Amino acid sequence: MKKILFLLIGIASVSSCTKDFDAMNVDPNNPTALNPQYLLPYGIEKAIDRSWGGRDRFERLNLDGAMLWMQYLTRNIYSNEGDNYGLSVAFYNNNWKALYNDGLVNFQRMVTLSQPGAKFQNANYEGIAMVMRTWTFSLLTDLYGPIPYTEALKGTAEQPIYSPAYDGMDKVYAGMLADLKTANEKLSVTGPAVSGDILYNGDILKWKKFANSLRLRLANRQAAKKSAESRAIMAEILGDPSKYPIFTSNADNASLKTTEVLSSNNELYLVMINDSRTDWNVSKTLVDKLTELSDPRLMVYAQPNKDGKYQGHANGLPDAIATTYLATSSNIGTYFIQKTSPEVVMTYGELNLILAEAALDGDITGSAQAYFEKGMTASFEQYGLKMTDTYLKTVGAISREKLMEQKWIALFGQGLEAWTEYRRTGLPVLPAKDPRAVFENDGVLPTRLPYPTSEASLNNANLEKGIALIGGKNDTKSKLWWSEK
Repeated sequence: MKKILFLLIGIASVSSCTKDFDAMNVDPNNPTALNPQYLLPYGIEKAIDRSWGGRDRFERLNLDGAMLWMQYLTRNIYSNEGDNYGLSVAFYNNNWKALYNDGLVNFQRMVTLSQPGAKFQNANYEGIAMVMRTWTFSLLTDLYGPIPYTEALKGTAEQPIYSPAYDGMDKVYAGMLADLKTANEKLSVTGPAVSGDILYNGDILKWKKFANSLRLRLANRQAAKKSAESRAIMAEILGDPSKYPIFTSNADNASLKTTEVLSSNNELYLVMINDSRTDWNVSKTLVDKLTELSDPRLMVYAQPNKDGKYQGHANGLPDAIATTYLATSSNIGTYFIQKTSPEVVMTYGELNLILAEAALDGDITGSAQAYFEKGMTASFEQYGLKMTDTYLKTVGAISREKLMEQKWIALFGQGLEAWTEYRRTGLPVLPAKDPRAVFENDGVLPTRLPYPTSEASLNNANLEKGIALIGGKNDTKSKLWWSEK
């Protein structure tokens, strides 16, 4: 009997241990589901850092790509790192990987964890994550063209998808515009508080403004291809400012709040000051245009050289020539290379220039000239400068050429946006290439980035379908869907 009793007690003990085993073996220091407040700052910082600078050599999306192609900056050495239109494999491989893995995966996790009925249910986290997810997707599709979108980010879903299909840009844009509308509805100034917000410090009204301003950017970008849909979106937003608030001043600008802490410094500071890189000067194109207009933003965008002059040199010069300008061409302005300089995503000035274009095209009501002047004024004020009647008279009446030229000037630092607008409109007209310059890509300014080599090995069947959507060539000359030229 004693043996039977001990056996029963043993069975009961094992059963009890097994019942509580999962709870007993959860490590509180290694949670399986992170609170969205920890995912948010990581995702924001990683995605915006990629768009603004990028510290790793051969991966600097803005510095060694768009800022050179749009002739804001130029190289004084290593002209083959972007300035001559040449790209390293790491440039298009690692930026694709980072934007998906460091940005989108974390924003998607936030949506999953904070949606109704989820572990950390919070509509404001969900809305913020949808806005940031949309902005990151917009970067990817504007960089590469068709991308995995509707089937992306489902590797850990109940029915996982490991080889996602590529969606055409028209479908991606439709999804992004719809998501921004949904995000605005979810975001509530009377809703639950959020933490870890390094973009707006938990100010939900500003997140709503960003969502709707970004929606206007995307609607305007596709307007030549989907006129009716874009006009309806613009009318909806501008017709109900209480429901769909937008930026109303520079205080609403979407920009990453960088810090004095090394890991969270401004990326341009990290490259040019902390890493002591002096590879870039201001382009002659920028200096010449701002000098022609007597534009005081030149003193913000550039530093005077040793002779007290603002001077640039041409893009695409081979190293033997470019290095001779190292001591005479201006460096980028000190405003942009401080530890805590903001990393800009979208501004009030850009929004007004978007609305100026929409009004000029008849997509919205209102004065195109008034929006044009508000956009220029906001750009000046962004840098503590005062707009003058003399400058407005110098620029004169709005035209598409003048509008896109002013947008190019206002987007200094935001090279990716300027590059996208140039590829979309063909404006501003860039000067003829310097006869000493040597360019790759048959002298064609890149129109897109090639898909990463990893897609050929991991998702080749869908990759081939994606390439077919842009004409069958995975090159840097294919035009993207929103191109008007």
